[in-house]
Amino acid sequence: MEQFWVFGYGSLMWRPGFAYLVSEPARLYGYHRSLCVYSHVHRGTPEEPGLVLGLDRGGSCHGMAFQVAPEAWPATIDYLRAREQATSVYLERQKTVRLLGSGRTVPAIAFLVDRAHRQYAGTLEDEELERLVRRGQGVSGHCVDYVMNTLSHLREMKIYDPALERLALRLGPHAASSNSS
Repeated sequence: MEQFWVFGYGSLMWRPGFAYLVSEPARLYGYHRSLCVYSHVHRGTPEEPGLVLGLDRGGSCHGMAFQVAPEAWPATIDYLRAREQATSVYLERQKTVRLLGSGRTVPAIAFLVDRAHRQYAGTLEDEELERLVRRGQGVSGHCVDYVMNTLSHLREMKIYDPALERLALRLGPHAASSNSS
């Protein structure tokens, strides 16, 4: 029987938006969570970009894997493509993830950053990260709120992300507004 899994590394972990059979903490090897995508829609504009997370090459990423029922797969993949591919900055790929509870490995759909896309920011210096995050605002709100909300959820899930922790220190203890999204 074919299994259908989705790997989430950002907001998909706590707000998947689709029905699933089971979820389990998982690790994807060969890619890491990074603020490496210029946001032109959700957290910025083309004139004043913010940053959003992407899965970039190297390292590993602790996230969540969601198993989707075969009959729900077509609707789920359509939903994910609409959600994740507003500007086609991600590459939809099947990758092997390790389920951290059971130790099993399963194939999962993951959205990897396309390094050839014009919105790929690459590795930025801390000062530039901070500047883009502080100034970015798009249809989904302020970039600072996105970063702080993401960090808060990662902490709740006992996932330590040193780059986001370092950025949060630069942004300060009261960086997020009361309307975090």
